[in-house]
Amino acid sequence: MTPAATDDSPRGIELARGYWHELVEPLLDRQWPGLPVAAARVGTGSDVLGLDDAMSRDHDWGLRLQLFVDPAHIGPVTETLTTRLPERFRGLPTRFAFTGADHPRLGIDVTTVAGFLHARLGFDPREGAAYQDWLSITGQAALEVTGGAVFADPTGELTSARQVMDWYPPDVWRYVLACDWQRIDEELPLMGRAADRGDELGSRVIAARLVDVTSHLAFTVARRWTPYPKWRGTLLAGLAIGPSISPHLERALASTDWTERSAALAVALRLVVDQQRAAGLPSVAEPCRPFWDRPYLRIDPELTMRLIADITDPQLRSLPTGLGSAEQRTNSVAILTDPALRLALVRSRAA
Repeated sequence: MTPAATDDSPRGIELARGYWHELVEPLLDRQWPGLPVAAARVGTGSDVLGLDDAMSRDHDWGLRLQLFVDPAHIGPVTETLTTRLPERFRGLPTRFAFTGADHPRLGIDVTTVAGFLHARLGFDPREGAAYQDWLSITGQAALEVTGGAVFADPTGELTSARQVMDWYPPDVWRYVLACDWQRIDEELPLMGRAADRGDELGSRVIAARLVDVTSHLAFTVARRWTPYPKWRGTLLAGLAIGPSISPHLERALASTDWTERSAALAVALRLVVDQQRAAGLPSVAEPCRPFWDRPYLRIDPELTMRLIADITDPQLRSLPTGLGSAEQRTNSVAILTDPALRLALVRSRAA
């Protein structure tokens, strides 16, 4: 456990930057003058998203760095840092126990850029990636590559990887959007039907799922990776659409009447489709329409069909829109945090 922190304590990114420039970089320069070493604070941790506070610093927070070297230097650099770095820097321990570990260690990961990408994503996007690779990543995994800060990158390898991971390829983007609209269409009328049958709990559960998918849709339309649930609302507020859409999503969750939930979601979805149109993507004038002659809403099927029709890759265009990316298929933490399981999931599809 790291020392107690307050909201006035330095952020993890600031600490990592000072740790590299003042202590780690000079040590490596003396040992290996001219050795290309990229340094960054990326990977896991709330500080990578700039969201660390007093509470989030009670575990796995502190003097953390990721260093990227050629494979032959991973062992020697790790050994040098382990044996020669002092016990403390800026009053904080350089060695501490991570969650699940009994013994303290340096919070410095020494690896290669390719190794880091495979660990976080399951593939190296610089080498080219199939659509299944892109569908296997989660927004959180992508943020662990593109978030944080780079302090040194003499070869440009790390920077180029982060640039490639800036966003989905155009066809994958359209497919993921179509799948979100499809997911909403599948449950939107059920929210009212459940309530009409006296199942208020069921209606609210469905509303909560719809709010979550609408949030994912808002991030995706805005070309922003969706974080895992703990930070979803926090980062949603930072999107251009965030201040306008959030009150309607909150109303959908808080309302005690299913018609109000439905109306709130309809407004939120109209705002999203307006954003989609402004982004130059296929859209419709009004995303919600009556569900047959019943007093419920559904999504205009033209919305999904137009997005799919705009995809140029025939394989991707032929995929069922009910499947989608790994994080659209499941919310299992065990799967979403394992690149191999994510890839296996998206490679499975209906016949």
